[in-house]
Amino acid sequence: MKITQVAPLYEAVPPRFYGGTERIVAHLTDALVELGHDVTLFASAEARTGATLVPVRSQAIRLDPHALKSDLAAHLCMLQEVRLRESEFDVIHFHVDLIHFPFFEELAHKTVTTLHGRLDLKDLPEAYARWPQYPLVSISDDQRRPLPAASWVRTIQHGLSDLLLGSPAGPKGDYLAFLGRISPEKRPDRAIAIARRAGLTLRIAAKVDAVDRAYFAEVIEPLLDGPGVEFVGEIGDSEKPAFLGNAAALLFPIDWPEPFGLVMIEAMACGTPVIAWRCGAVPEIVEDGVTGFIVSSEDEAVRAVEAAFRLDRPTIRHAFEQRFSARVMARNYLGLYWSLAHGSDPDLPVAATG
Repeated sequence: MKITQVAPLYEAVPPRFYGGTERIVAHLTDALVELGHDVTLFASAEARTGATLVPVRSQAIRLDPHALKSDLAAHLCMLQEVRLRESEFDVIHFHVDLIHFPFFEELAHKTVTTLHGRLDLKDLPEAYARWPQYPLVSISDDQRRPLPAASWVRTIQHGLSDLLLGSPAGPKGDYLAFLGRISPEKRPDRAIAIARRAGLTLRIAAKVDAVDRAYFAEVIEPLLDGPGVEFVGEIGDSEKPAFLGNAAALLFPIDWPEPFGLVMIEAMACGTPVIAWRCGAVPEIVEDGVTGFIVSSEDEAVRAVEAAFRLDRPTIRHAFEQRFSARVMARNYLGLYWSLAHGSDPDLPVAATG
């Protein structure tokens, strides 16, 4: 098939550091190429991909040093380029929320739109009701709850390339890991409290967005002065296997309806157990007692830290390979592409989806 992937322009594909959606676009695109398909990627110019790249911006927005820039203008220019070339593709796969809806109405039948973010926001129900012709993909069943009447066609969970993550590191098991972003809903303060009660060092590898700098300065920085916490800062893919693979467990103590939680499967790829709060998509990702533990309180989390040492890391890695590899994700999307184009699924070993 001739497939195009339309990526957000906020981060590189894949991101140099933090970034979820663009990382998934990168892994999906390369997996589709490896499966023999003709794939075109619309993204910023520094993208690293096996597909045909159409560079639509010189640099991803977040790390662009220009102080004044318009994300809206950049995305509109990209959408116009996609529109001009739409006849070249069998399927146009959008990862840019719903900004393309007004411009591709007569082509909605040849599009797939994966929604990567939370959907419990004002104005979204009216917008998705306004454009019901677009086939929508959720990344978890829980993500759909605020918009049950939207035009959902599948739930397809994220996947990652184990080649990019590398082999699981030999675990030292002498610290707990927190990876991602410093923000109130991610609850790094809760992670610090759990680690201290469990008697293990917490290593925090996270970025601090401008909107969260006050929270970091007022709430988190004072906690870093105490014992047992090491703030590493933002890290890239090359550093993740060692950071995650050598941890006793990943702490994922979220306090919001997480649509997926990519860091959980990054940890599983390294054979590392996940201790996660029962929020959002967590119960769909973590197999309690096998790949980690699902908890609802700090007391449960502290007990789970001790139990995590008894989990079998090769089993965790195997679960990742069976459920969350980039190839599994790509085959699931291929089944959907084919179904939309031909009315039936191809004869592919597609993993079960919601």
